[in-house]
Amino acid sequence: MTRRLQTLSPIDGSVYVERELATGQEIQSALNLAVSAQRRWRAVPVAERVAIARKAISLFAAREEELATELCWMMGRPIRFAAGEIRGFVERATYMADIAEQSLADIQLPVKEGFKRFIRREPLGVSLVIAPWNFPYLTAVNAVVPALLAGNAVLLKHSAQTPLCAERMVAAFDEAGLPQGVFQYLHMDHADTETLIQSPGLAHVAFTGSVAGGEKMEQAMAGRFLYSGMELGGKDPAYVRADADVSHAVETAMDGAFFNSGQSCCGIERIYVHDDVYDAFVEQAVALVRQYRLGRPDDPETTLGPVVRPESAAFIRNQIADALAQGATALIDETEFPLDEAGSAYLAPQILTGVNHGMRIMTEESFGPVVGIQRVSSDEEAIALMNDSDYGLTAAIFSQDVEAALAIADEIQTGTVFLNRCDYLDPALAWTGVKHSGRGCTLSSVGYEHLTRPKSFHFKILS
Repeated sequence: MTRRLQTLSPIDGSVYVERELATGQEIQSALNLAVSAQRRWRAVPVAERVAIARKAISLFAAREEELATELCWMMGRPIRFAAGEIRGFVERATYMADIAEQSLADIQLPVKEGFKRFIRREPLGVSLVIAPWNFPYLTAVNAVVPALLAGNAVLLKHSAQTPLCAERMVAAFDEAGLPQGVFQYLHMDHADTETLIQSPGLAHVAFTGSVAGGEKMEQAMAGRFLYSGMELGGKDPAYVRADADVSHAVETAMDGAFFNSGQSCCGIERIYVHDDVYDAFVEQAVALVRQYRLGRPDDPETTLGPVVRPESAAFIRNQIADALAQGATALIDETEFPLDEAGSAYLAPQILTGVNHGMRIMTEESFGPVVGIQRVSSDEEAIALMNDSDYGLTAAIFSQDVEAALAIADEIQTGTVFLNRCDYLDPALAWTGVKHSGRGCTLSSVGYEHLTRPKSFHFKILS
């Protein structure tokens, strides 16, 4: 019996994409092809791999308008912002190509008479990249392009919400002349994905998704001794110090909280504001958020689109209701956003005050257009609250005192600390998380260390 994947657009609930799921035989054939193709690909000089990648990046960029429209319809990104993800893909892929030869070069050791010694970075083999729907190109590029440049073959499984993203990425590399089998996509269900992970021939898994999904991946990998990297959940905090530029902090933190309807693993989900600037910050934040326009994402005037599905909106509404029942205050009048209706994926933005860590809204990942703002009286109190979380992906500090911010940053349990900005990946910096936000690393030269294995050469010269 044929099994099918259906992508329902959050714009209007219509079926936007339909695909047949791969059969068990097709999955095994793809893995076999990847294994044989990788043996040849690993022997291709890095400079040649880079040249193919650059051509693929150029071909991908040339389709920006088409790709942005598809993104809008598959996952609800407002069309006015959708092309930014394509440009971000190009930025990250280009940077990883720029540093590939240097990052993958042999590590030369000091000369030792009578010996030749060096460390070579060897590709792992076949990598399975499992990418989510919320930033489908930006999350996938972190793993796919560096893995290919390092000499690995890649099997890409995208979310059922964004299957065209996998197809478009593979098509660009195929057109660029990448050898057959080195980069393939597979549309699979969860069970078949777990079966593939347990199959001999696979060497590496890169997973981006929920903590629950990461647990499933760990169970599937048990006993396989696979290399793996995981980017999981987040409940990322921001701290606005007494010396912050309040207007800048409001503009930046609100964008970090509400861009992509809050559906970002590194989006700001909780904000701690010093007493001295609390009232001014809250007042300006409310004024800014009230200017957002909730609407169909294919409308160029829309600044806030729907969340991915009605079930996600219902979860967020429930979090908000629980907080209100425990004494929180909602500062945004939902009637100002008429598309917000029970049972709909369209959800008004919300700012909550009077919150504390006894509320789910400050501890449980929301992944939607809501943020809690809590008053603090010192750096020490802010640090304690920022660290009071199961997650640790990013944290943002707003301050005009760089040295004070650095001292605070050293105390925060997180993978990335921002000062006066948030929700951005610089490809020159390591992208990583702590606690339940995951493990491993992508991007930067450090990212290549997680896509290769060291092999030591210790030659004694008899002459």
